[in-house]
Amino acid sequence: MKQRFIVVLAIMAMFLGLGLVAFAAEFPTKPINLVIQYPAGGSTDVTARALANGAKKYLGQPVICENKAGGGGTVGVALVAAKPGDGYTIGIVTSSPTMAFHMGKLNFHPLNDLTPIIRWGNYLFGITVRADSQFKTMKDVMQYIKQNPEKLSYGSPGVGTPPHLAMEELSMVANVKFTHIPAKGIAENNTALLGGHIDLVSDSSGWAPLVDAGKFRLLAIWSEQRCERYPQVPTIKEIGYDVVARSHLGVIGPKGMPKPIVAKLHDAFRKAMDEPEFKEIMKKLDMSNYYLDTEGYAKYMKSDFENIEKLVKKLGLDKK
Repeated sequence: MKQRFIVVLAIMAMFLGLGLVAFAAEFPTKPINLVIQYPAGGSTDVTARALANGAKKYLGQPVICENKAGGGGTVGVALVAAKPGDGYTIGIVTSSPTMAFHMGKLNFHPLNDLTPIIRWGNYLFGITVRADSQFKTMKDVMQYIKQNPEKLSYGSPGVGTPPHLAMEELSMVANVKFTHIPAKGIAENNTALLGGHIDLVSDSSGWAPLVDAGKFRLLAIWSEQRCERYPQVPTIKEIGYDVVARSHLGVIGPKGMPKPIVAKLHDAFRKAMDEPEFKEIMKKLDMSNYYLDTEGYAKYMKSDFENIEKLVKKLGLDKK
């Protein structure tokens, strides 16, 4: 009796496996929804749309981009995590959900509740002021804030995002205090800075067009090294503070996605990374292509999870 039961289970598993294979072979049979967790017009949105446009050619179906901003980049990812793992709702992800998780502000697990698909890029983060600002250099900013605590406000893409935590770490290292005004993304930050509602912006390179137009001044970047596009702009490390802001850019889906579907999506997005439109937009925003396959990206996300946990604890922002 027991042996018969085992045979039945084996047959059921075989047919289930064949069903998944058939399902994956046909995938996709309808448009795919790509959730972008920041507002339209920012560096994440513009580059992700170019990537999606390239991928549709290899998937044979449209990849429809949908902006779901809020929560420092976590609302959109939470929406993806709650969907079925059939591959028809996927999303862009950064380090922000992991930061929010360790700060106690997330209702899903950024590793256990998501399926990594591909890593496709890096951000360029920087600090900008208006062109008519009294601050000509980042050293001017630091000298002023040391003498005038909390008298300077800065915008970031949200609490728990890499540009926010970088400013918090800089404040701790330099023993100064800025006033944080979180926003939903770079478009909102740019508008606030142009209007004089904040003094600085710490965000990704959606400020680049305004820097190039002479409306903003880029004071410093958060990278390990100077960027090719703005070689005259120093890093925060060069100014004397050992602080770097990092964040990956990748595509994820809900947990439980069948491996053949993950592989199809991975392959389409990998080919899209070689499309001229995508390369041109990444270059325009001085964002580097950074490819990791599904397995490599899963390992990276685990490492990123552990490193961010240490940083959040170091800053005293961890959940109590």
